[in-house]
Amino acid sequence: MPLDVATLETLRRQHPAWRLLVADSAPLVASFLHRVFVQPNVRSMPQGALAEALEDTLFALREQRGESAWPRGALDYLNDWCANERGWLRKFYPPGSDEPHFDLTPATEKAVAWLAGLTERAFVGTESRLLTLFTLLKQMDEGSETDPAARLAELQRRRDELDAEIERVRQGEIALLGDTALRERFQQFTGLARELLADFREVEHNFRALDRRVRERIALWDGGKGALLQEIMGERDLIAESDQGRSFRAFWDFLMSQARQEELSRLLERVLALPPVAQLEPDARLRRVHYDWLEAGEHAQRTVALLSQQLRRFLDDQAWLENRRIMEILRGIEAGALAVREAPPAGAFMAVAETQAQIELPMERPLHRASVRSAIASLRLESGDEDLDAASLFSQFAVDRTLLARNIRQALQQRSQVTLAELVQDHPLQQGLSELLAYLQLAAEQGAAVAEEGEADSVSWPTPDGGQRRARLPRVIFTR
Repeated sequence: MPLDVATLETLRRQHPAWRLLVADSAPLVASFLHRVFVQPNVRSMPQGALAEALEDTLFALREQRGESAWPRGALDYLNDWCANERGWLRKFYPPGSDEPHFDLTPATEKAVAWLAGLTERAFVGTESRLLTLFTLLKQMDEGSETDPAARLAELQRRRDELDAEIERVRQGEIALLGDTALRERFQQFTGLARELLADFREVEHNFRALDRRVRERIALWDGGKGALLQEIMGERDLIAESDQGRSFRAFWDFLMSQARQEELSRLLERVLALPPVAQLEPDARLRRVHYDWLEAGEHAQRTVALLSQQLRRFLDDQAWLENRRIMEILRGIEAGALAVREAPPAGAFMAVAETQAQIELPMERPLHRASVRSAIASLRLESGDEDLDAASLFSQFAVDRTLLARNIRQALQQRSQVTLAELVQDHPLQQGLSELLAYLQLAAEQGAAVAEEGEADSVSWPTPDGGQRRARLPRVIFTR
């Protein structure tokens, strides 16, 4: 980020950390929040306990500076610190609790850490940090080397160094770190451990911001479920696959190993027992700093779980609304049937769409056929003088087989079987013998029709001149 004048002016107006540093109450806010949240690594605190701790702090200050120093109540100050124009605390209701809780924002923790770094240090170590930088550069160089020969040469060199060190130890030459080197490295370890806890709060804040955006989209979404889920899961995958998400996942997998936890506990016990380190009077919480890391990581994991709960609740709500709509349709059908129970109407009363799935096998699809190019000859047309009947040009028609199949289905919805004569009686033939032949063709193709040779039916249809034509054929019965 460029530190130009416009950017810094925007940060001074909007960033909560800057607003805290320039506030008149910054000494009280920073010292109290550091003592309550940062130092003991408390991720959240109920309103009652936090207000009581602040009341004790205000009481001690009023005893020293008078009653007019901090005249307001502790709860008023807490609500003021979590307001949008401050942004130093986050006030929220955890699941299953009706009491508000408070937690630090990442900006406040950054401001408190910066203030802690302003104090003069009695000992400033540089060797350990230089060695850390050198080690990081070696890891990046070796981790990006693609030449197998170079990798083997480096491994051989390190093995030779280890063999030489083993031989020196066997001869009694043991190189030990001095008191200064031990204190320097321990100070660097303490600083990195605290920074890691602060980073967890920022990771949790990013996941919480994603959860807030998910809630807003669900509240305002009026489209389909698939599009919303695709958009939300795509954004969540983007965070999980970012550098921050991958680093957090690798750290979590490393720390969740039982062997790693036991190794960390053993190393901490041995290091804290060293005399040079004990002289520094380290914080007792450093003995369980890896458990603090686990607790901070669990808070970030719970925030991700809240995101999954929001998606599941959205799907449950949508399913409930769809089921309710289906039940309303069924109730309407039942009410309509009861209304006409005593006097059912003639003809088709209600149509229900097909419920079976239309299955089309791949080999049933026609193969591609190249279109045949028509040969067009350029001939000169000459007008003729012969008198021809052109009525046949206007007497062409096509039978709608889809309409005939629908007539069969509608008739079978009300009864288990129907004859062709009954079907023609309900739906008179409009196109004569061609339509009758189409019915017979459908009966042969569907396979759900039988013909009784011993019985015969008579089918009639009108002619264009007002007469009647009649056909006698074996009885054809359509069944479900």
